[in-house]
Amino acid sequence: MKSSWLMLAPALFLTPGLARAQQPEAPPSNLEAGGLRPPDAVDPNQPDPNQAPEQTPEKALAEADKEDAGRGLEWVWLNAEVGGEHLGLQTFKADGLVDGELIKTTQTGLVFGAGLGLRLLFFTVGARFRMGMFSDWRLWTLGAEGGLRIPMGRLEPYATVGAGYAALGSFSTTSRASRADVKGFNARVAFGVDYYLSNTFSVGSNLSGDLLVLARPAIPNPSAPVELRLPTVYDKDGSGIGAGATLTAVVGLHF
Repeated sequence: MKSSWLMLAPALFLTPGLARAQQPEAPPSNLEAGGLRPPDAVDPNQPDPNQAPEQTPEKALAEADKEDAGRGLEWVWLNAEVGGEHLGLQTFKADGLVDGELIKTTQTGLVFGAGLGLRLLFFTVGARFRMGMFSDWRLWTLGAEGGLRIPMGRLEPYATVGAGYAALGSFSTTSRASRADVKGFNARVAFGVDYYLSNTFSVGSNLSGDLLVLARPAIPNPSAPVELRLPTVYDKDGSGIGAGATLTAVVGLHF
């Protein structure tokens, strides 16, 4: 009997230890003696990863300045231009518009003009006047134009199309051409670029091409008897279709 107790004794002492070894460890508890464990300290200067970064006024202004170089919305524009124009009055059609023996129909001269209009975001609409001064005649145009502008910081390329009224006059000759009433219309396509020196002032250049459709009525010559008159191109109506190219320097104001 005594030997049986001796054999069971090790098992009684070893069994609780084995049982404890086989049991999984309990997860760490948030409880401490006497209550809940306080949360970890939070650094007030450390941003919350679950919260979107705050947009400060300084950052917003910096981003806006980067996007449009500090320029805000523009509503009204006006500009002035001066440059050179090469123009042919009868480039595509010559039907007695002027007497080619007395008047040179293709010339290069000084041109100046001005424009005024409105702007909404990338689009402009307005009116433009131009005067071309040539050795034998003057040509002026007045018409409407619309444009598309592409802001690139302070640099702003643009394209415009326009059409309007055209008139030819101030002939240098003393012949019947000086009384010619030449008028018609023109169509224009232009490409240019402006550089904004400030929010309201810009400088740039403009290259344009014009199509001219001109006509005139016959010019009477009552000063000489009919039998002594020499036939000229001015005895009947005349017309012509011309073309020109213009390059100007431009200064502008923007509000």
